[in-house]
Amino acid sequence: MLAVNWGNALLITGVGFGLVFVVLVLLIFIVKSFGFIFAEKPKAQAAVAAPAAAPAEVGEEEMAAIAYVLHTFYNQHDEESDILTIRHDDVAYSPWNQKSIIF
Repeated sequence: MLAVNWGNALLITGVGFGLVFVVLVLLIFIVKSFGFIFAEKPKAQAAVAAPAAAPAEVGEEEMAAIAYVLHTFYNQHDEESDILTIRHDDVAYSPWNQKSIIF
C-alpha cells in the first residue's frame, strides 16, 4: 500500500507538465492569429477629395446662439466651493444599520 510506482508517477507528472506547456503555446498562436485576422487592412485606393463647398451665410442670431451655447458649456463649473458638507439625519431606522434583517 505504501509502495509508490515512481515510473508511473513521473510519467503522469511529465505528461501533465507537457500538456500545460503545449496548451500555452497553442493559446499564444491563437492570440497572435487574432491579431493578424482583425488587423486593420490598408485601403486599396485613397478617396478622391471632393471640392470644398462654399460656406453658407450664418446670420447674427445663429452666431449669438452658438456663442451662448459655447459660453454656457465651457463656463459651467468655473467656481466650485471647496467645502464638503455632510448632512447628518437623526433617523433611528435605516436598512444600513439593521444587521439583524440581513443576517
